[in-house]
Amino acid sequence: MKITKDLYQGSLALLTDFYQLTMAYAYWKSGKAEETAVFNLFFRKNPFHGGYTLAAGLDYVIDYCRNFAFDERDLGYLREMKNKDGSPTFETAFLEYLQNMKFSCDIDAVEEGTVVFPHSPIIKVTGPLLQCQLLETPLLNIINFQTLIATKASRIVFAAKGDAVLEFGLRRAQGIDGALAASRASYIGGCSATSNVMAGKLFDIPVSGTHAHSWIMAFSTEIAAFEAYAAAFPDKCVFLVDTYDTVNGIKNAIQVGKQLRETGNEMEGVRIDSGDLAYFSNVARKMLDEAGFPNAKVVASNDLDEHIIASLKSQEATIDTWGIGTKLVTAYDQPALGAVYKLAAIKSEDGQWEPKIKISQQTIKINIPGNQEVIRYSKNDKVVADMIYLEGEDIDKETFVIIDPVDPTKRKKIFTKGMDQEILLKPIFRNGEMIYKIPDIHTIRERAKTNLSYFDKAHKRLVNPHTYPVGLEESLYQLRTDLVFKMKNYNGE
Repeated sequence: MKITKDLYQGSLALLTDFYQLTMAYAYWKSGKAEETAVFNLFFRKNPFHGGYTLAAGLDYVIDYCRNFAFDERDLGYLREMKNKDGSPTFETAFLEYLQNMKFSCDIDAVEEGTVVFPHSPIIKVTGPLLQCQLLETPLLNIINFQTLIATKASRIVFAAKGDAVLEFGLRRAQGIDGALAASRASYIGGCSATSNVMAGKLFDIPVSGTHAHSWIMAFSTEIAAFEAYAAAFPDKCVFLVDTYDTVNGIKNAIQVGKQLRETGNEMEGVRIDSGDLAYFSNVARKMLDEAGFPNAKVVASNDLDEHIIASLKSQEATIDTWGIGTKLVTAYDQPALGAVYKLAAIKSEDGQWEPKIKISQQTIKINIPGNQEVIRYSKNDKVVADMIYLEGEDIDKETFVIIDPVDPTKRKKIFTKGMDQEILLKPIFRNGEMIYKIPDIHTIRERAKTNLSYFDKAHKRLVNPHTYPVGLEESLYQLRTDLVFKMKNYNGE
């Protein structure tokens, strides 16, 4: 079993937006750096016009926070920064503060592989205001991307209806780290293997691959190329058959498959990477069956995504395995999740949480104030609803009414008797020390599979999915409404 540790081999404290550092400096100068605050990381809409989102990236967050510190090279760079008048941007005393700062936040988070929904916190960070602020950009960078890709992968796997899905996106991914993160998130989302060998090494993901068209072109004939490949890998031959003529390619693969059988080995299958995949997959299946290879797989690739797979399924294409690249690892149809990180409360001098709110003309952009928790209700292994509530609220009631954060006319009454309950935000760090036991990636992948099984197919369908009920507990909704009116009046609106 392999667990990712120290992936980045040191601190990435400067992997942040400059305004995070200027705010940190201003907090320090104004005496607010050590005030206790709580921030929530959440998103406002499910990606891909879908009905759910699959959380991923927590392992990277843990790695980042465990190494969160400013080293001498970081401080040297900041020391050289100047204002327009030539004075230092940051005082020496502030840089010394950063040098001596020890990560001391509490972090609660939804476990990777958990199905999540808009407005619910995925990560909650509690601690010194300055430290919480500095975590905003890196946490968003990590969670936004991996959650997006894990969700995309799960949609593709759903469309494949039990067929194996292989992630082949390394060459089209957004840089080295984008490729690694995408391979990891794709596996969490349900892909069976990756072509990315480094991801296989780092994350213990199964690796898979056959050969390219260049292999065929390097030989005088296609059949000579197949024979050479079979000689090198007699027990794992999947032949790419569309370099010249797909039907002839299948014939040549069958011929070499028969030669392999004479040596006690078996051809695994053929891959089609172009043309009419529905037509040629059926041709391949018929030819393979008639030649005595009913167990040989038909693998398809060629800029596939969940919608193309669904279409091919409806056309009764006989494809067993799907190779997905560009449209998975780049989240081709939606390049960003759009998660945000908002201040929700600051602890007053008497130890009470003072809720904070940002108001907007757009209701969807009004954040949820206060120190929040999220509980999921289910019955008979089927989810019922999620409720966002304030920490300390009595949740041992028999009935609750939850109110949609955007549309208050959407309300749902929950009868909790006989319901299973799960608090979704799990403790990860306490006072800067990790208390969470990191699961291996196979456990995370299985959690995602199990989590998704609790949701009806109506929530997972690719077009016009049914909306899963997520709402604010009534007193939290009222608090939010009161604060909106209070801030509007305060600002003279």
